[in-house]
Amino acid sequence: MEIKSEKIVFPEGCNIIFGMSHFIKTVEDLFEELVNSFPGIKFGLAFNEASGPCLIRKEGNDSELIEIAVENQKRLAAGHTFLIILRNAFPINVLPAIRNCREVVSIFCATANPVEVILAQSEQGKGVLGVIDGFSPKGIELDSDIANRKKFLRDIGYKR
Repeated sequence: MEIKSEKIVFPEGCNIIFGMSHFIKTVEDLFEELVNSFPGIKFGLAFNEASGPCLIRKEGNDSELIEIAVENQKRLAAGHTFLIILRNAFPINVLPAIRNCREVVSIFCATANPVEVILAQSEQGKGVLGVIDGFSPKGIELDSDIANRKKFLRDIGYKR
């Protein structure tokens, strides 16, 4: 068995949600959950089918983001994983709906940070061992950092 790392590549200003699901119907159901969760959302979705024809299934409402999701999923090549690339929305806007999707088994990350997926490859295929989301901590927040955090949340509309 070989262990490798693959980066998820996506445009600046976008967020991603990377997870695992279990059924071909995932693409249709996630599409519905996303468009019904947040007005104005733009997204691309790719799902790696793990049986039958083993195709990369795709959906979305932004052709550029769909193709980026497909290219990433082609490189990752881990069965039953899905990748959503979001524009004009944050993961917090759609995560409850995605978690409630019957096919979703788990969510590895939801972020705008750089992401590396740690994969195991066997003769059968590839599987996700985990993800590296962003960077390691560089210190402990000070009072000024707390004030900046609270201001940021107000600036983006998540706190009054």
